[in-house]
Amino acid sequence: MLVPPPLSLYIHIPWCVQKCPYCDFNSHALKADIPELDYIDALIDDLDTDLAAYGLENSTRPLHSIFIGGGTPSLIAPAEIGRLLEAVKARIPFSDDIEITMEANPGTVEAGRFTAYRQAGVNRISIGVQSFQDEKLKRLGRIHGSQEAIRAAGLAEEAGLNSFNIDLMHGLPDQSVEDALSDLRQAIALNPPHLSWYQLTIEPNTLFYSKPPVLPDDDDLWDIFEQGHELLREAGYVQYEISGYSKPGVQCRHNLNYWRFGDYLGIGCGAHGKISFPDGTITRTVKVKHPRGYLNPAKPYLDQEIQVAAGERPFEFFMNRFRLLEACPKQDYVERTGLPLASIAGPIEWALEKNYLADHGDSWQITEQGKLFLNDLLAAFVDDEDDA
Repeated sequence: MLVPPPLSLYIHIPWCVQKCPYCDFNSHALKADIPELDYIDALIDDLDTDLAAYGLENSTRPLHSIFIGGGTPSLIAPAEIGRLLEAVKARIPFSDDIEITMEANPGTVEAGRFTAYRQAGVNRISIGVQSFQDEKLKRLGRIHGSQEAIRAAGLAEEAGLNSFNIDLMHGLPDQSVEDALSDLRQAIALNPPHLSWYQLTIEPNTLFYSKPPVLPDDDDLWDIFEQGHELLREAGYVQYEISGYSKPGVQCRHNLNYWRFGDYLGIGCGAHGKISFPDGTITRTVKVKHPRGYLNPAKPYLDQEIQVAAGERPFEFFMNRFRLLEACPKQDYVERTGLPLASIAGPIEWALEKNYLADHGDSWQITEQGKLFLNDLLAAFVDDEDDA
């Protein structure tokens, strides 16, 4: 039987000072002042609409985490972030140890701003640093410099937050192995509790896709990852997901809920949501993408509502779960998909024979071999009922 998992909330702020050439997120460069008051009002109304639509108006199901992403949420005044969080709390009970994360750009952070966000209710900040080298930041279209990034990390540490994260990329245009490791050493020196360290990928509908830069070759990328991983390990960081490293006990709870196939409401421009129901239904939602349409009172916030079919659930579950390096309890599969273990007996047996998975009795664990052939492993769980 499907058991509704922990519930989170994702809030999307769509505006940035300028659009970065590698970014394929739903973000829009500022052309005028942000309609802060109207947008916060719309977010609250969007939440009310979802709560009513999915029977959560008087639910005692608490919020496990909130993530305010973008775009650049730190363009929104702390007072408005506080008003939004107060409205959310008035509608959904918060768990005692709720994690509330907000993304911030070092170029939009004034002195004392992190403290104001903490007072507004935010207890975790994710700082989009990407690199500590000015020439690389300029190439990436970032509006901050290396010293601003270092200063932002210091402000986050001083603000009294529960945790903070540094977002750092490698595999940048014309980046040498030593350039990438130098960035990582600087990040480690700032002692963030959490580091998101991931490779730049060129995505469609970006400037880099239409005008591709020269990126490091595969040999350099492997050296960067191998040597960087060792630097992080020596500094006390534990890799718990593909691109997530943290000090013990301070993993990002919001991301963990995603990868464990948890539930989350999504409000704001283009936000995605996933809600499970005791009757076995799993619903995914997508909100209207453009701010103009989202703020139009004559139009609904919801753009798409998709029912996740039983045949799609094994792939969706493992596509998320295998991002994590932790063991996957077998009972989680049953409770979060509503399907019996017999529904994946064949693919699991094949994966065990290939040494892609290890069976620990009550859990499965992805192996080193499984990580190397992750696409093949996931393909085993694709529903091919319609294939001819």
